Amino acid sequence: MKKSEIIELIEKLDTSSLAEMYIKDGEFELSLKKAGAVVQPVAAPQHVAAPAAAAMDGHMSQSPAAETPDESHEFITAPIVGTFYRTPSPDSPPYVEEGDEVSKGDTICIIEAMKVMNELEAEFDCRIKRILVENQQMIEYGTPLFEVEKL
Repeated sequence: MKKSEIIELIEKLDTSSLAEMYIKDGEFELSLKKAGAVVQPVAAPQHVAAPAAAAMDGHMSQSPAAETPDESHEFITAPIVGTFYRTPSPDSPPYVEEGDEVSKGDTICIIEAMKVMNELEAEFDCRIKRILVENQQMIEYGTPLFEVEKL
């Protein structure tokens, strides 16, 4: 990893709500932690049961539906730390919109980590009920990205 890439990661960590970042690429390992940060271990499965909506970041505005989620809804969460992108490029339309039905294997967003664009695919057929993060938002592992309803 280049020195400039490490500096960029440090700057992103500094301006994000993240307290700690760990990256491993082959034999290269990098662990960053903000000074004075208290890190809580987080176990985050790919799909979280609907009651986990209460654990979402307080920065997000919640609609009345978020206060009483339907038990049939699930959440698609971030599998890695990075930057969330709704579109494949700045001039392209979003992969998904609220209300869209997607099939297993459809790309629903991109998460950029270490300058690598990682396409996140739907693991099952579902309807996108709500998009929970903003385009270009820094996200942590386990961050709820989409509230979905299995089809």
